[in-house]
Amino acid sequence: MPSSPTAAVVVLAAGSGSRVGAEVNKVLLPLQGLPLLAWSVRTALDVPDVDPVVVVCRPGERADVGAALLSVIGEREVLLVEGGATRQASEQAALNVLASRVADGSVDVVAIHDGARPLASAALFATTIATARTYGGAVPTLDLPALLPRDPAATPAPGGPGTRLVGVQTPQAFRAAPLLAAYADAAAAGFDGTDTAAAFAAFAPAEHEVRAVPTGPANLKVTFAEDLRVAGRLLAQA
Repeated sequence: MPSSPTAAVVVLAAGSGSRVGAEVNKVLLPLQGLPLLAWSVRTALDVPDVDPVVVVCRPGERADVGAALLSVIGEREVLLVEGGATRQASEQAALNVLASRVADGSVDVVAIHDGARPLASAALFATTIATARTYGGAVPTLDLPALLPRDPAATPAPGGPGTRLVGVQTPQAFRAAPLLAAYADAAAAGFDGTDTAAAFAAFAPAEHEVRAVPTGPANLKVTFAEDLRVAGRLLAQA
């Protein structure tokens, strides 16, 4: 057991390439000399006190994903696990792999990241992990511009006065033991959330607060072909 607990980073790569117009999983597409997925994994490995990194792949793609990561792994430990039919099932597969390390206290925080977000910085990972250690959970958020002017005399905004619309990104980080317990309760209840924060907020004890971590639009998710081109331009500029 290490002298102090580490954070585990889970990188989800069990999606597809349908909306990006590819015949292969989009995370295997080339981006500035590396497979798209390799950018997120390389960044996660650069974050201080992260061990291990877990990559969740689609069934049948273990060999392709492993080959895509060879150039960035080096001597570090990266665990490869096959995911499920839904995002939550894929996350659960990763948590199952980490359960023994959480139980013995060697992993105290789990951060879950979309492999299709190649531009998330090591600083963003570190901030969400640190925030989760302090409060229980952390999610990167981005203020969304108003799409339509709103009449103040009209129906109040959801959440009451002062409510802002925000977009939620990844990596999302949470204290490990409460996260595993929340997912066990979610499974028992038949709950299937849209992201990790949904299950944690619904089933974790109330004292574990999920805090927002400000981020920017550069942390884009590659969904369509144009997103891949934009990501390439941003990486070239960096």
